[in-house]
Amino acid sequence: MSVRDLRGAKRHWVLFGCLIWLTFALFPLYWVAITSLKSPVDVVGGPTYLPFVDFQPTLKAWTELFSGIRGEFFSNFWSSTIVALSSAVIATIIGSMAAYALVRFTFRVRLMSGVTFFVVAMGGFLFGREVLGIGPATASIIAFCVALALSIFINRFKLPGPVLGNDDIVFWFVSQRLFPPIVVAFALFLLYTEMGKLGFRMTDTYFGLTLAYIAFSLPIVIWLMRDFIASLPVDVEEAAMVDNVPTWRIFFGIVLPMSKPGLIATFVITLAFVWNEFLFALFLTNSKWQTLPILVAGQNSQRGDEWWAISAAALVAIVPMVIIAGLLGRMMRSGLLMGAVK
Repeated sequence: MSVRDLRGAKRHWVLFGCLIWLTFALFPLYWVAITSLKSPVDVVGGPTYLPFVDFQPTLKAWTELFSGIRGEFFSNFWSSTIVALSSAVIATIIGSMAAYALVRFTFRVRLMSGVTFFVVAMGGFLFGREVLGIGPATASIIAFCVALALSIFINRFKLPGPVLGNDDIVFWFVSQRLFPPIVVAFALFLLYTEMGKLGFRMTDTYFGLTLAYIAFSLPIVIWLMRDFIASLPVDVEEAAMVDNVPTWRIFFGIVLPMSKPGLIATFVITLAFVWNEFLFALFLTNSKWQTLPILVAGQNSQRGDEWWAISAAALVAIVPMVIIAGLLGRMMRSGLLMGAVK
């Protein structure tokens, strides 16, 4: 057998393996799609695979979903769209600013100032609650502001203890994702409830849910964008600095356009996280701003999980992200590679 025949046979085996993997990857989507077209009898009567062959398809699940019998679909869909897009955009912009600062500037944070922040914040909260009789939300806000101002002020002085650099700050950001989400969600719910007592309604509002998602997304955005920005050449920025171009113009006019593939990749990843998030939406909303994951989880009845309705709602939740990934896929792949190879 010639070398050309060996290469051709190898190519065919590679194609065969890719087709098997494609079938394996797409089968869950196919199963969800055909389940949404089944009647309850077809779902509980055993596995069926081919419409019009194994079962007679019906649009009952889709009709019930769009008509409002299964919940406020259009309200949930638009809530998910508005909150996810705005959260992903704002988190990507703010996180890119933080990542740029961590790449281009040197920070020195003294550990003692961090300890001071923790002690003053906790002590101030307890003092305000137990001694002054202030409400939890007011005591938290005052204690946090005082502790932050004091820690920034004393960080200017030479304090005993180690000094943390940029890498330590990045690790601290990433470590925020190590907390169990239930702890953060419950704490936010308590904080939002107390702020509501002060007249600032945060639960079941666009601002409250979006703010939570921005804070939830910032660590991953900073982590990803730091590698993207670090791979950019510094020469163009230095030339702009020679011409006395302000830093903010360098960032928005030079850095962001040059890091466009990385921005798109980070935006899509952040959007996927927010779009599929369930716990924060469960704790922080109750009717008006509930998102699609809440709608999908609520497709059941006294008889148990109704998989035909769950499949229809889940397919609607899946399709927008598939479309976005398909439209921005090429730029997202180039952005991921740019961040991985320096």
